[in-house]
Amino acid sequence: MLKALYVMDHANWPRIYGPKQHAQITEMVEVLAPVLSPDEALKRPDLLGQMDILLSGWGGPLLDKHFLELAPKLKAFFYGAGSVRQLLSREFWDRKIVLTTANTANAIPVAEFSLAHILLGMKRAWHQSEEVKRTRAFPKTSIAVPGAYESTVGLISLSTIGRLVLKHLSHFEMNVIAYDPTVTAAQAAQLNVELVSLAEIFSRSDVVSLHAPLLPATEGFITGALLASMKPGSTFINTARGALIREAEMIEVLSARPDLTAIIDVTYPEPPEKTSKLFDLPNLVLTPHIAGSVDTECQRMGQWSVDELRRYLVGEPLKSAITSERASLMA
Repeated sequence: MLKALYVMDHANWPRIYGPKQHAQITEMVEVLAPVLSPDEALKRPDLLGQMDILLSGWGGPLLDKHFLELAPKLKAFFYGAGSVRQLLSREFWDRKIVLTTANTANAIPVAEFSLAHILLGMKRAWHQSEEVKRTRAFPKTSIAVPGAYESTVGLISLSTIGRLVLKHLSHFEMNVIAYDPTVTAAQAAQLNVELVSLAEIFSRSDVVSLHAPLLPATEGFITGALLASMKPGSTFINTARGALIREAEMIEVLSARPDLTAIIDVTYPEPPEKTSKLFDLPNLVLTPHIAGSVDTECQRMGQWSVDELRRYLVGEPLKSAITSERASLMA
């Protein structure tokens, strides 16, 4: 039986690997010790030296040269959360260690959150709620409410999350357009989505939903000019990363365009500074990074790792195997 260790933040371990998931893991591999933090693991070379399987999640270890030298038998890394880019090194890839993450499982609640706000955006629900509270009446508006029939949703990035949102939207009578320079025309045709420029996403959509990874090429690529080009009464949603948006420019546009609504689940920094104007804008809905897995949803990610471990042990293809090329494009 292969030997395994959990190495991750103590507080996150029971959130991701609950009793059900832990019981299944102990049936498949020998777990050498209770969960260790990364610092604790580095002080236990006797355990790292025996480890074949690394199980982790939020607060996982940096797999650099030093860690890997202490873990010469390491064959596979199962990460029960989303992006793992910050934990990897060139030495990790050189070792050809199998890597799989639960990013697909973590995409599920993000896509659900996005779908909910897309539908609410089509009704201008948040804007109208604020108006009702402000006027203490049911005010009439000169701006049309798009509704979900034949309106247009713009998706920025057909990532794992973006594609899941696209799949959800196929159940509605909406037009969907997308911007993703990594997707070919043939792939877009297969997905039944129209590829357009970034400018068109903002000028044509009733709701824009952002799902791009944070990379050097995408940092700050959502500008004030793009937001200012949005149709009257439209909605912008960001569940990706705060640094994708030029925040000061967004604040300026939203201040000048009270007809627009922004749903912002991620900021940079997180949380915003207490003096940030994000807290004051009536047309900005600010949520505390809750689109991804929270509470019991986290155990879906742990279960994904359990299922991947089972596939690995019987020699079946992994569903979320990550290559170095794919890792470089992850959020």
